[in-house]
Formats: sequence, structure tokens, C-alpha cells
Amino acid sequence: MLGRFFNLAENHTTVRTEVLAGATTFLTMAYIIVVQPAVLSGRMFGFETGMDFGAVTTATCLAAALATALMALLARYPIAQAPGMGENFFFVFSAIPTAAAAGFSNSWQVALGCVFFSGILFLILSLVGLREMIFNTLSPSLRNGIAGGIGLFIAFIGLQNTGLIVKDPGSAVKLNPHFNSPDLIVFFTGLFATAVLLTRKVRGAILWGIVAATLLAVVLKGTLSPDASPQAAQSLLIKQFTLAHSVVSLPPSLGPTFLQMDLRHALSLSMLPCVLVFLFMLTFDALGTLIGVSEQAGFMRDNRLPRARQAMVSDAVGTVAGAALGTSTVTSFIESTAGVEQGGRTGLAGLVVAGFFLLALFFSPLIAMIGSYPPLTAPALVIVGAMMLQNVAKIEWKDPSESVPAFLTLIGIPLSYSIADGLALGFISYPVIKILSGRGREAGWLSRGLAALLVLYFIFVRGRVG
Repeated sequence: MLGRFFNLAENHTTVRTEVLAGATTFLTMAYIIVVQPAVLSGRMFGFETGMDFGAVTTATCLAAALATALMALLARYPIAQAPGMGENFFFVFSAIPTAAAAGFSNSWQVALGCVFFSGILFLILSLVGLREMIFNTLSPSLRNGIAGGIGLFIAFIGLQNTGLIVKDPGSAVKLNPHFNSPDLIVFFTGLFATAVLLTRKVRGAILWGIVAATLLAVVLKGTLSPDASPQAAQSLLIKQFTLAHSVVSLPPSLGPTFLQMDLRHALSLSMLPCVLVFLFMLTFDALGTLIGVSEQAGFMRDNRLPRARQAMVSDAVGTVAGAALGTSTVTSFIESTAGVEQGGRTGLAGLVVAGFFLLALFFSPLIAMIGSYPPLTAPALVIVGAMMLQNVAKIEWKDPSESVPAFLTLIGIPLSYSIADGLALGFISYPVIKILSGRGREAGWLSRGLAALLVLYFIFVRGRVG
């Protein structure tokens, strides 16, 4: 039955190969189960957003399982989905602050509403075939500048969270010279382990790096005395890291985040840019990942992807369902290429991934333990940031009308500490430079309209609230 539905023989694969491919894909992306709740709850950054860690964990696993299963059954591709890196940071550092600045006390609920509507818009665009128009609105250089800027931002956050980069009154930030700090020892262990495993092409390198750092943290927690040194006494390991009391338990309650979206305020003028940015990010991630994985697997036919509409629908439905459950934008994961390399060619591999996400729900005590200590997840942020920065090689650096907007976005995101503000620099500067250079036709009407909307937003909305 499975063989007929997924056309295993036609795709030159077997049930065993698809199961192994699914397990490989899951291992490469399982870090999101720990990172996502740590990001959305604010625990990773030392502040509280108001979102419950356990509820976000459950929402993340359920949304990933649902979206991946839809991709497997509708499009029949071995492409896994989960809440995306980049979108989750935009949620915390841009959407929530924007809602708060607009005077909404329930800021994270409003941000979830923005995610919900971006998913609805993406679903409509996918069904009517207009998603390519959104994707083509921005040039490849600007899209790659966005990816690189988010990568720098994610890595910068990781370095700050672990205490390697610290605040300095004279120069804003500086390097922490106390390399004997338990936090830095744990961080470098995870970072070097991940980098070495990636170099050796070990499946699930990011996850194994987290495991290595966690094992060291557990040992240090049990042996290190707070009186050992001033660095030890002030370390997060002593003050914050707590060991799990069990390995397996029932999944955390979904109640604190389930159906908590504030849809009315998400449609306000002040939140409209966030809805559009979520839409753009989902479009870029979905199409970019689909093309990348499909090219590697040989799915493309005459430069077109069969069943592309069904694949896009799974992204959109996953995002809408994710917002309802209580997590940020769900998108296709480029880590699916690991499963493709293992031989995965059908949706059966995706069903295996979905099953693993559901199984992970019963290991929430370990997830909560790892999420409580930022140096354990910081290496994953640095490595993912490095991977995303590879995109800057695709920027047309010799063409200033392309490279300057891309560079403003690339550098603006980490320096403004806001993905939205960094994107705005690129979105506004791109059509302006093109028009003044006599190449206005290269900036489409949608690009011009978005630039004008953002200028008005900064003058009349953001300018008034600070």
C-alpha cells in the first residue's frame, strides 16, 4: 500500500531507505524543538515575553508534525517543516516590540495574529498562483542580503547569550576575556563539537553538539563549587541551570498559547508591516528551500517543480495552524537535504519525520532543561548564522544599485538589533537607488509601494511612539 501511494519503485527507493532518510532529516533539525521555545519564551535572552515555554514546545512539535505530514501526503516530497529560524527572531525582536510600542498590552498574542494572517495571505497566493510575484518583487541580491543579515543577527545573539560578547560603556560591546568561565567552556565545547562533526559530515551535527555541551554542563553542575572562582559564582551554570528530574513525561499543556491570537489588533495599521514581512520571509524560505531540495533530489522537470502548489499549501496551512497552536511561522527546512542525500525521494520519509516530532513531545523535561541554559543552544545559533551568511556570495557586489541596498540590510539587521528595521533599510533604499540611477523599471510597482508604505509607517507611526 505504501509502495503504491508513494510510488516507491518509480522513485527507485524502498521503505527501509525512506525510514532511514526520515530519521536522518529529523536528527539534523531536531535542535528546533529546544531552540524554538527558548526563543519565543524569551528564556534564551534573559527576559520573559509572556509565552509559556512548555506550551510553545508542544505547539512547535504539533505544528511541525502537521505541516510535514501535509507535505508528505499532498505533495509527496521528503521535505520536512517546522518553525523557521529567522522568523522566530523577527517574532520576538520586532513583532512583539512593535505591538508593545503601539500600546497593545497583549503583545505576543498580537504577534501571533500577524503570523496567522501572513499564513492566510500565503495560502491565498499559493492557491491562485501569485506567490511568484511576491518572490520576484525583491532582487536576488536583496534576498541574499536579508538571509545574511538574519544570520549575523542570530550569531550575534548566540555570542551575547553565552557571555562571550558583553556590553561595554565605551564601545557598546567587547570580548569577554574570562575564558575559564564555566559558561564559555560549555559554549566552546558545543561549538567546536558541532563544527568538527559538520566538517566530518556527521548527520545531526547540530543536535550532537547540543548533546555534548549538555553532558559537560551536567558534569560541571555536579562537581563545580560556587566558591571555586568569581567566574563560577557568577556563571549561568550555577545561577540558572537546573537538572531535569525525569527523562520522560506527558506533553506540556497547550492551553497557555492555544487560540490566543489577537486577530483584531493584528490588522491595525501599526502591525501591517509585520504581517507583510512575515509573508515575505515565508515566501522566500518556502520557495528557496523547495528549489534547493528539489534540485538536489532531481524533482525539477523543465525548470518547474511538479506539485509545487500542494507543497506551498502545506507551508501555509502549517503557519496558520502553528499560530493557532502558539508558535511562529512554519516553513520548509533546508536540512531536508540530509535526508535526500540518504536516499529519501518520497513523502514516506516526511511521515517518519512527523512521527518523530510527535514522539519528542514525551521528552519535554530534557527539552526544558536544555532550554533553561543559553550556552547549550548558543552554538546552534552561531552555526546556523554561519550557514545563512553563505548567501552573501550571491550578492551582485559590482553593481552598487544591487549591493548597497543588500549591504544596508545585511549590516542594518544586527546593528539596529531589529530584523524589521534592517529589512526596512533595504526595502526603502532599493527602489530609490534604482529610480535615481535611471533604472526604475528594475524596481517593480510592488517594491515601490512597499517602500512608500514603510516611509509613511516610520514617519507617522513609529516616529510618534518613539
